Amino acid sequence: MMNNYLKLAAVFVLIVGLITSLAAPVQAANNGGINEKLGVPIVVYGDTLSDDQKNKVSELLDVNDPEAVKEYTVTGEDIANYIDGDPNSRMFSSAKITRQEKGEGLSINIVTPENITQVTNEMYANALLTAGVEDATVDVASPVKVSGHSALTGIYKAYDAEGQPLDKERMQLADEELGVATDLAKDGLSQEKVSELLTEIKKAIADQNPATKEDVEKIVQEQLDKLGISLSEEDRQMLIDLFNKMKDLNINFDEVKNQLDNIASKVQELVNDEGFWNKVENFFKKFANLIGNFFEGLFN
Repeated sequence: MMNNYLKLAAVFVLIVGLITSLAAPVQAANNGGINEKLGVPIVVYGDTLSDDQKNKVSELLDVNDPEAVKEYTVTGEDIANYIDGDPNSRMFSSAKITRQEKGEGLSINIVTPENITQVTNEMYANALLTAGVEDATVDVASPVKVSGHSALTGIYKAYDAEGQPLDKERMQLADEELGVATDLAKDGLSQEKVSELLTEIKKAIADQNPATKEDVEKIVQEQLDKLGISLSEEDRQMLIDLFNKMKDLNINFDEVKNQLDNIASKVQELVNDEGFWNKVENFFKKFANLIGNFFEGLFN
């Protein structure tokens, strides 16, 4: 029996080794040191977090050295200040923002997708671009199930605290956009389809530069038809009203389009990364062989 336990322990060690070797390139990429030009990453914690929850979120956001980041706390007062939200809101979702060189694009990573219940990577990306956030890597985490809105407010606070305040109208419209996105998802449209629709409408606005509400309505309907999406009149009008407000703000839609194209390009690069997928395939082959050999030895 003791030999069997030893074999099981050996299998566990080998599995950990395989996983570590697979993840090593990613870890190496994240340990390039502090960018002295752009500054250290910024971490914003929801103020409702207990000490234990904050420690857990720190681990999730890969904050190994508090001295290597700037830390802020986002409160209910902040959500009232930035997006006219409820000042009594409980704030759990937290974010780490790592600023990137111009042209690098916006990259979103929800570390705890099981706990961010209403917002996807793409929804965050669309809302943040509307608010004016560009060229950054944003990691989001929560120790409990939440909608994910406090992380968005925390990101706004981080830029404000760092002397790069975002336009309040754009922040409020970004929150409204996130609300529209989650409402459409609740009404039966998949989150992926919602994100695709918002992205395509923004790209069409960049290409066509609509001057009137009727122009916006035409763009919205064109994209609905192109994507084969059927909405209620109420939901369709909600989209038209949102993007009509958006066209009247000082938003460089060409730059937004570039950032959205950059996001799509990064996803495609991962899909086409033969080396990465070969590593995944080899990992599972080794894992299957390992388990097979273990049970063969166990019963022999």
